[in-house]
Amino acid sequence: MTVASGGALLVVGDVVTDVVARHRGPLAAGTDTAASVRRLPGGAGANVACWAAHAGYGEVRLLGRVGTDAFAWHERELAACGVRPLLVVDAAAPTGTVICLVDIADSAERTFLTDSGASLRIGPDDWSDALLDGVGRLHLSGYLLFSEPSRALVSVALSAARARGVPVSLDPASTGFLAELGVDCFLGLVEGVDVLLPNRDEACLLTGLPDAADAAAKLSRHVPLVIVKQGAEGALVAGSGTVRARVAAVTASPRDSTGAGDAFTGAFLAALLAGAEPEAAAAAGCRAGARAVERVGGRPPGTADPARGGE
Repeated sequence: MTVASGGALLVVGDVVTDVVARHRGPLAAGTDTAASVRRLPGGAGANVACWAAHAGYGEVRLLGRVGTDAFAWHERELAACGVRPLLVVDAAAPTGTVICLVDIADSAERTFLTDSGASLRIGPDDWSDALLDGVGRLHLSGYLLFSEPSRALVSVALSAARARGVPVSLDPASTGFLAELGVDCFLGLVEGVDVLLPNRDEACLLTGLPDAADAAAKLSRHVPLVIVKQGAEGALVAGSGTVRARVAAVTASPRDSTGAGDAFTGAFLAALLAGAEPEAAAAAGCRAGARAVERVGGRPPGTADPARGGE
């Protein structure tokens, strides 16, 4: 599969404030657990855009919705990453907040407590077909599928992209929300997407198959190109019902796995838009994922400084 290069990357998705709490071992119920706590810019859609820009690809745009409480901060942090922020300000809801609990004694695995806030209030009224001017690929955060207004936006954006011949990719985002939405509903909503980027758990949930390779192959009968992210086990590239490649992971020393999948997706899309074959793009994604787990927060190096912790 040869991919045409050129054009801006437009990401539509969530922009949230991450509160990252790194602790060692199980939480102590009913009392205190010592932790290192940082406030950082985040959101799957925003993180993907930042990692794509960090990879050196040309213009990266981000459409998202935030509250008045943190608009200026998020706009400034996105611009510092090289992303062109197209943020809608919601006067009725605060910026989404995610509490990321990271157990540094357990491979830096994380658990999320999510208040979507303004991010899932984005809707068709926030969309304009002019957003696709000069765009070579549209990427949708899967979190958009988990509220009625943002699902309606996905439908409008997909139709507009198809009309212009703009390819569309999507990252399913969350096994918890996927289970609530339902597999059949999800597959119906993503009809017309040409690249799907689930992680292993999401791929298995969407297919009902326990093996990631089997799941990737099955999903690629619904979506032309499926990239299954497997963390320390690398990635799978599947198309036309077959796993075409297994891409090795890059060795890393994990500190925080928050945003590792977003880093993979951003670097993958940047490479794809630059003309790389999917296997080479997946290798770029693995390299970015390895860099991501070695730092705190979901953004690339040289952007939001974890020591600063936001405003």
